[in-house]
Amino acid sequence: MKKYLNILKKCPLFEQIEEENLLGILGCLNAKVESFDKKYTILAEGSPAKYIGIVLSGSAQIIQIDYNGNRSILSNITPPQVFAEAFACAETPSLPVSVIADEPCEIMLIDCRRVLYTCGNNCFFHQQLIFNLMKDIATKTILFHQKIEITSKRSTREKLMTYLSLYAKEANAPSFDIPFDRQELADYLEVDRSGLSAEISKLKREGLIKCQKNHFELL
Repeated sequence: MKKYLNILKKCPLFEQIEEENLLGILGCLNAKVESFDKKYTILAEGSPAKYIGIVLSGSAQIIQIDYNGNRSILSNITPPQVFAEAFACAETPSLPVSVIADEPCEIMLIDCRRVLYTCGNNCFFHQQLIFNLMKDIATKTILFHQKIEITSKRSTREKLMTYLSLYAKEANAPSFDIPFDRQELADYLEVDRSGLSAEISKLKREGLIKCQKNHFELL
């Protein structure tokens, strides 16, 4: 576990917990690390919602597939982000989403009950862990509403420009890289890929954006 300390120190779940205490905490939480190849399912839709995941290396995507097989990307997750915590805390009978490796990655899995319920050792850090967990869930709720703001727009153009504007604001720069290729961006915006590509070409001709692959610039 020592080789992951630099990443875990930056993880929101362990905020304000001293580095020298982290290894002991991980032992108490019975944390385990697993490796996944690209496109491998880390957590499957319909499986029990019991684990909190932390991305240690690589990246993954949280996706949802509807009855007709249409895929929607809810979030792209990279180190040291936490995922599936809201479902685990709510003790949801089964996950309504899947978590898929977007590239080879290492994931730390923690049984949520180990965080929410204190152990017999009365470990001092549990109160801080629970506070951090609730803060992280609140932050994710804000991001979820941001996605609703994007996907609630009526046209592909409006969805795309809202997404790019929000990303530029977050990057504090008019030029930035997004974490999606064209198909993934279409899945995130919940639009047709061909329509998205046509709209990007139109915006480029109008001189509103420049882009190459996943690099965009707002003009």
